[in-house]
Amino acid sequence: MPAVPAARTPPGDAFWPGCLAGVLLAIHAGLLAWMGYRNSPSIDEIAHLPAGISHWELWRFDLYCVNPPLVRMLAAVPLVWVGAECDWADLKSPPDYRPEFGAGRRFLQLHGARAFWYFTLARWACIPLSLVGGVVCWRWARRLYGAAAGLVALALWCFSPNILANAAMITPDAGAAALGVLAGYRFWRWLKDPNWLNVLLAGAALAAAELAKSTWCVLFGLWVVLWLVWRAAWPAPPAAPNANPAAEPAAMPDASIGGAPSASKSAAVRPSLLQLACILLVGLDGLNLGYLYEGTFTPLGQYQFVSETLGGTGAHVSPGNRFAHGVMANLPVPLPYYYLLGLDIQRRDFEVCKWCYLRGEQKEGGWWYWYLYAFLVKTPLGTWLLVGIALYAAVRCRSGTAGWRDECVLLAPALGVLALVSSQTGFTRYLRYALPIVPFCLIWISQAARVIGPGRRRLVVLTGGALAWSIVSSLLIYPHSLSYFNEAAGGPRQGPAHLLDANIDWGQDLLYLKDWYDAHPEARPFYLRYFGNAEPQAAGIESLAVPALDTAGGSGRRRFDHQPQPGWYAISVNDLYGYRHYGVENDGCAWLRGLTPVATAGYSIYIFHLTADDVKRLAPPVVHN
Repeated sequence: MPAVPAARTPPGDAFWPGCLAGVLLAIHAGLLAWMGYRNSPSIDEIAHLPAGISHWELWRFDLYCVNPPLVRMLAAVPLVWVGAECDWADLKSPPDYRPEFGAGRRFLQLHGARAFWYFTLARWACIPLSLVGGVVCWRWARRLYGAAAGLVALALWCFSPNILANAAMITPDAGAAALGVLAGYRFWRWLKDPNWLNVLLAGAALAAAELAKSTWCVLFGLWVVLWLVWRAAWPAPPAAPNANPAAEPAAMPDASIGGAPSASKSAAVRPSLLQLACILLVGLDGLNLGYLYEGTFTPLGQYQFVSETLGGTGAHVSPGNRFAHGVMANLPVPLPYYYLLGLDIQRRDFEVCKWCYLRGEQKEGGWWYWYLYAFLVKTPLGTWLLVGIALYAAVRCRSGTAGWRDECVLLAPALGVLALVSSQTGFTRYLRYALPIVPFCLIWISQAARVIGPGRRRLVVLTGGALAWSIVSSLLIYPHSLSYFNEAAGGPRQGPAHLLDANIDWGQDLLYLKDWYDAHPEARPFYLRYFGNAEPQAAGIESLAVPALDTAGGSGRRRFDHQPQPGWYAISVNDLYGYRHYGVENDGCAWLRGLTPVATAGYSIYIFHLTADDVKRLAPPVVHN
């Protein structure tokens, strides 16, 4: 029995949704372009850009090896094109050295104010990655839940403050989210229609995801499990009307496997398994190709590891290799040399238990629920309302074509990544580590649009209002999307009470401080404590060092490294709240914490005006021993 061809959408019905999708993507690109121009380089961007340039100029992949190179190589393309210079002195190799941050500081010193424009070009080069993510959200949601759901998923992606914040930087997290959902979509398309073109597309998308973020190494195992679930849940053929229940059912075509008869289920396993193996091999080969096969098949015993997982006891202090003298020493590793070394360095970072912050508490090591809490306070309330409507739609509404197997393929990558990052409690600092789960969740949430229909006016209004609330809430904070917190959390003004570091203050507001500095020539003398790697002088800000309070003394007397004076004080939020990012005591600005700022630069730099009376009250004369 021949397979029935799928019904085609009438051209008129597809035209206007397509136009609206194009408008949303154009707005998204414009929002990212403006943020890329206005925001100063964040802490990690300083290192990513010269690392990307080094991949093109030196054909080496040791710089920033804790992340695969694809996103930063894309970012570096315009810089290589214009011939931006880099200083490659002192490039020692990992594992016990991180040369990319020194290279980044030298890059800034070499180019001065022009470096800000170079970062803008690099950010613009990465905008297409976010557009890919938006297109996939639109197409996948549309196929699962209908045309309206596709537009809802796309709108949520285009205006998500977490996506905007990270896609406007050259860090790999937004690119990993976009390419990860692309890989998931192509794998789902192969499961639905297992032909060799879909095999190649799924394998290529897998390779791209692996080259964006090593987090996606979970896909190699997860896809095997999903394939087993998909095959185990093979649908039984429908019984013919009025048929004898005891009779043997006739073989019927199964659209989920391209029309193969259900009676030949076992016979179809082997070709499907062969195609799955080819997908994984194409993905693995593409990963190695992205590194130009540098160090591929290096014997396991020749590595020097710094994590105790791979290096053995004491590897944090002296690199080692627990496999060097065993039967696995000569095992060739089918991965690029610096890819495996990057996984090892990242593993070391989780083992050493760095200082973490949550709701005013700092401790060594993190919390398993940290990412859940971070999403709770940094996701718009309108989106959370859509989650509730989506749950209702999943139970009560039947429009769309999604079955439980489809949603399993959709949600499994998100759950897998969330479980992986939440299990690494050595440190929990960055919501961006869990950003790859966002597009999968937005697609699932988009099924809230299934409530649209006759007789559901209130639900339609509620759904439209929730989507509008989500968009407006994000735009009210834009372009300071990195500092976004929802209304229930108190907004970005109360953000430091919940989270610090890259969740609110990553050095991104230096150019906004420059605007305020130029607009207030009376604000002199000007004192600055800036949490970032960019030089304020390069931005045109002349400042003095903020007096630091010595909190280590036990005499109860307030001691400063130099006497505070009346003037204007600009303090980054992380420093104001004593965040121990580098593991050292950092509460020197505590004496300013109770004051009300007269202005802010974005939401990450607070500006105070201290009069002579304020200084006398807050900072009595320095006590000398």
